[in-house]
Amino acid sequence: MSSDSRVNSAQKKNMRLRLDFNHAMAEAVGTQGIAYDELSALSDRCAQIDSELRTRRVSGELPFYELPYQDVGKILDFVETHRDRFDAFVGVGIGGSALGSIALHTALRHPYHNQLTSRQRNGAPKMFFPDNVDPDRLKGLFETLNPARTLFSVITKSGSTAETMSTFLLVREWLMERLGDGWREHVVVTTDAEKGDLRTIAKREGLPAFEVPDGVGGRFTVLTSVGLLSAAFSGIDIQGLLDGAAAMDRRMQECDPMENPAYVDACLHYLFDMNQDKRLSVMMPYVHALKDVADWYRQLWAESLGKKHALDGTIVHAGPTPIKALGATDQHSQIQLYVEGPFDKVITFLAVDRYQSALTFPPAYEDLGSLGYLGGHSMSELIQAERMATEFALTRAGRPNLTITLPEVNPFTVGQLLYMLEVQTVFSGGLYNINPLDQPGVEAGKQATYALMGREGY
Repeated sequence: MSSDSRVNSAQKKNMRLRLDFNHAMAEAVGTQGIAYDELSALSDRCAQIDSELRTRRVSGELPFYELPYQDVGKILDFVETHRDRFDAFVGVGIGGSALGSIALHTALRHPYHNQLTSRQRNGAPKMFFPDNVDPDRLKGLFETLNPARTLFSVITKSGSTAETMSTFLLVREWLMERLGDGWREHVVVTTDAEKGDLRTIAKREGLPAFEVPDGVGGRFTVLTSVGLLSAAFSGIDIQGLLDGAAAMDRRMQECDPMENPAYVDACLHYLFDMNQDKRLSVMMPYVHALKDVADWYRQLWAESLGKKHALDGTIVHAGPTPIKALGATDQHSQIQLYVEGPFDKVITFLAVDRYQSALTFPPAYEDLGSLGYLGGHSMSELIQAERMATEFALTRAGRPNLTITLPEVNPFTVGQLLYMLEVQTVFSGGLYNINPLDQPGVEAGKQATYALMGREGY
């Protein structure tokens, strides 16, 4: 989709995200659901966690909470002065340094952005996010790019991530062979404000640099320059994103904890995990634009909640497993398992009230049963009907499911969604009594990689 249009103040009042958890409750799915008494029993604990989070926020321990209120002037100024020089933008990063950018681009730009002409893209560059160290994929990308018209955005919070820094070495060599000293005009970096090898390189080479705010982990950086720089280059209204996140923040701050959509969603998933062994959390968008939000959510949920130790040091091996699905595509690959397989899953649908297009089916072949009934209906009606039918089938089979509905997909609603999921994740850490902000299991793998590749000291 295109996000060139802005959402005005009057429209924002009708752009409130909704959480429907009726089909996760025992009244809908019987013994496989959560009783309202079970949910209510968590109210005191929720209030305690909420109080702790508010205190930590005020003390500056949770800086991601404040991201909706940041000044994005530096980002917008950089884009304004550089965008016309480039036909291609390449995000060099992995994990949290890429998944958020990809999710924003897929959600808020035309689905075939790179196939449009420059005029159709309103002058925005083509956008590429390799997000891996597959040599064939990177070589193939190089073969499609004009070095004189390409900007590489190198992102790593630590400044030493092997996948990102190795790709940077190849990018630098590729540019130097073609542009000589001019390579520096084609690289921008985002990293720690003071430390790390990438910050050292930026200072040494005079590269333009943005900061990853201190205390904001990679999987929570989508609303920092990590995600906003690429979004702004592609033409996304980044202030609209932040406005949506701020609206969700105010909503959550002003309501009772047990009416907070992030908290309620967290409590339900926690109860399903701990009381019913439902440890598989499926996110299933019924709008293609949000398919990569499910990818981003997988990292957020898995890396934050998958922990060996509780805060008191006891071994707990906590963490539900996030799974990505896509409606209606995965009705033809996964739904059979979800409806008739093990009772170990909770499905969350991502829905929209309005698609950007309708595409009405023309009447034709009305004598043929498989076609005649379609005439006069639209594709948007069809995919909505498929979502409701899947919801019905799951509920009838006793499979708990929830629905998060966006009035439409735009920067304001996507900002709400991402911020809600981030808060839900941190709150879930309180329920599990684990640290949702570290990732010791990831660090162990990084160190082993350094050792295998011969890095000194590992």
